[in-house]
Amino acid sequence: MKAFTTHSGIAAPLLRINVDTDAIIPSREMKTVGKRGLADGLFAGWRYSNQQGREPDPDFVLNQPQYQGATILLSGANFGCGSSREHAVWALAEYGFRCVIAPSFGSIFFNNCVRNGLLPIVLDDATIQALAQQVQADPANAQLLVDLRARTVTAPDGTQHAFDLQDLHRTMLLEGLDPIGLTLRVAEHIDSFIKHDHGQRPWVYAVPDSRGRTA
Repeated sequence: MKAFTTHSGIAAPLLRINVDTDAIIPSREMKTVGKRGLADGLFAGWRYSNQQGREPDPDFVLNQPQYQGATILLSGANFGCGSSREHAVWALAEYGFRCVIAPSFGSIFFNNCVRNGLLPIVLDDATIQALAQQVQADPANAQLLVDLRARTVTAPDGTQHAFDLQDLHRTMLLEGLDPIGLTLRVAEHIDSFIKHDHGQRPWVYAVPDSRGRTA
């Protein structure tokens, strides 16, 4: 998983509330069980005016020239609500987003973000509206700076906005660790416990033969 320390990028304002996972990646766009091949279907119901011909809707923010290459998404409350669809996070990440800033998130979506290297930041709605106004004039030159070590978002005018993030989630993102990687950090302790436990309770580790008998 790609580590997240600091990131500066174009911020695209999608200031809608209750953006659910089916809006982020409609079920018809989930043509793979892997993490690749999903970016084209991101926000498909909004990005395309003609689903069959894939004609881009010029009014949708990600289709507007000034927001091409956006890596930070600004949105409204309850972003990522709905189902537990992890494809929603995969699609955002494959498209190129490194960070989503919203007043609140669906809880499962929030955790899926952390486990896939996408930083979810909670800021209040007024702050997000102010950030959107600052970047809209010239998105390419009015970028946001996100510093996970300091837990701050720096606006184009230099104003810093602090955000909270659990230490465990921060560590996972800073070190690029998914839950398996996090567990493997203590692999030596796990191996030591198993070795000790094997001596204390050998019957737990007995493997039955083809007749169901153990040695």
